[in-house]
Amino acid sequence: QLQLVESGGGLVQPGGSLRLSCAASGFTLDYYYIGWFRQAPGKEREGVSCISRQGSITRYADSVKGRFTISRDNAKKTVYLQMNSLKPEDTAVYYCAAGASRSLTLEREGNYDYWGQGTQVTVSS
Repeated sequence: QLQLVESGGGLVQPGGSLRLSCAASGFTLDYYYIGWFRQAPGKEREGVSCISRQGSITRYADSVKGRFTISRDNAKKTVYLQMNSLKPEDTAVYYCAAGASRSLTLEREGNYDYWGQGTQVTVSS
């Protein structure tokens, strides 16, 4: 059974940090590019960051560049999203997604085949 499970969300003050994890089970992570997406209340889901199969290519939304870092450990079947200098506007449910047959993208959710259930990130004082 292919599964992605996010963890690491929580409540943090503005300027704080969190590290999200996306753990894969039931499939070989090496074959998949991974994206992190988020959905804030009342807004559409948007791409945050993505990483190629071996980690050589990464992309970030303009709103998180310089603050977020995506990485992966294929041996541990886990992808990470390090989030620093968090802002209230980063508050959202964060999802990871895995894709295999199309191209790495932040814009096309249809390029991803499997999705996790999401983890809540709340940035508030």
